[in-house]
Amino acid sequence: MDIGKDLVAASATPLVLAILAEGESYGYAIIKRVAELSGGELQWTDGMLYPVLHRLERDALVKSSWGESETGRRRKYYQLTKAGAGELAILKRQWQTVNKALRATPFNSM
Repeated sequence: MDIGKDLVAASATPLVLAILAEGESYGYAIIKRVAELSGGELQWTDGMLYPVLHRLERDALVKSSWGESETGRRRKYYQLTKAGAGELAILKRQWQTVNKALRATPFNSM
C-alpha cells in the first residue's frame, strides 16, 4: 500500500514518541521499529527521521546522548522527556478521535 506523504508526515511525531516511550533508542533502530509496527508498510529513511528527531529535541520532547554500540561504534541515543510523554498522551487522544470518526463513517463498511 502506498501511504501518502501527508499521512506519513502527520504520523511521524506520535510514532517516534511512542517508540521512545518503550525505551531509549537510536535512529536505525527507530526506523526498523516503525517498519515492524506497520507490518512493513512504512519504510522510513534517515532523511525523513533525523529532521523529526532534531525538531523533537529542539522542542525538549526528547533528549539525546552519545554512547557506544555493542561493536564499539559511537551512536546517538534518544529518550523521551517528561514533556514528550505529555505530548504523546495528547497526540494519542487526537489520533483516537480521528480513528473513531473514520470508523463511524459509512466508508468503514467498504
